[in-house]
Amino acid sequence: MGIAQAQTPSSGAWPGVSPVADAVRADAGDAGRMPHVSLELRTRGGTTEATAVNSLAGPVEVTLLAEGPTPRADPALPVRTTVPAGGRVLLARLGTDAPGARLRLPAVPGLPNPRPRNVEYLYPLRDAPVRITQGYGGGFSHDDAENRHAVDFAVPAGTPVLAARDGLAMQVAADATARLDPRLAFDPADDRVRGNFIRILHDDGTMALYAHLQKGGVVVAPGTRVLRGTIIGFSGNTGLSTAPHLHFVVQANRGMRLESLAFRMSGPDGPLRFTTFPQDAAPAAP
Repeated sequence: MGIAQAQTPSSGAWPGVSPVADAVRADAGDAGRMPHVSLELRTRGGTTEATAVNSLAGPVEVTLLAEGPTPRADPALPVRTTVPAGGRVLLARLGTDAPGARLRLPAVPGLPNPRPRNVEYLYPLRDAPVRITQGYGGGFSHDDAENRHAVDFAVPAGTPVLAARDGLAMQVAADATARLDPRLAFDPADDRVRGNFIRILHDDGTMALYAHLQKGGVVVAPGTRVLRGTIIGFSGNTGLSTAPHLHFVVQANRGMRLESLAFRMSGPDGPLRFTTFPQDAAPAAP
């Protein structure tokens, strides 16, 4: 039997089975967040090689897990490592001693535990007044670790979105055409809630996410280096969104989990001050 390679459906489920006498199944697990990371299984002699494949333009951290019976593996499972941009990493060689075992490959963007630099970000919208509809700790979708320090800027659809900092476009999503049903539960592990988005990797390993861009609103390709102030897209209302806005957040991989970071930003009239708001709607203080 040949290769059973992970697919990338939006459901996050990998349909393939391993070439080890159908003894091991491979599932995407948490890769609904990272559909560009896949698990490749190849038989060589009496063992199966499990390889992580990263098609993103930036690094990812992965963990190879077994659910149910755990197969003999070298090294032993779970295996946790990083995969470079566009790279492949052999994770483990698996035996045939665990019929029914199921493999999962959770993946998180970025190198683990970067050391953020204290930089000032540029207000990421051109010719738009500062109006915040959900700030730090907002109850609608800013109450989890990934988004606790996110800011939603209310702007008309089609407003130019600017790179707030120099970096590299490591991940883009541009397939969304409309907003999702607002009754859908918010799940930060499901990239569909972000609609069209761009993830920019910075030189200190942190990442900025620009989300809910309009249909056709992503104008940078993965691997593109962008400068502060460059137009990278156009705001919209795609994904889990109740009105046109830009969702902006700075994140770091804290070891197989994303964590949002407080940030400084310069606005049209000087520095902006972000605080934890008790309400979802509040103005930015100049």
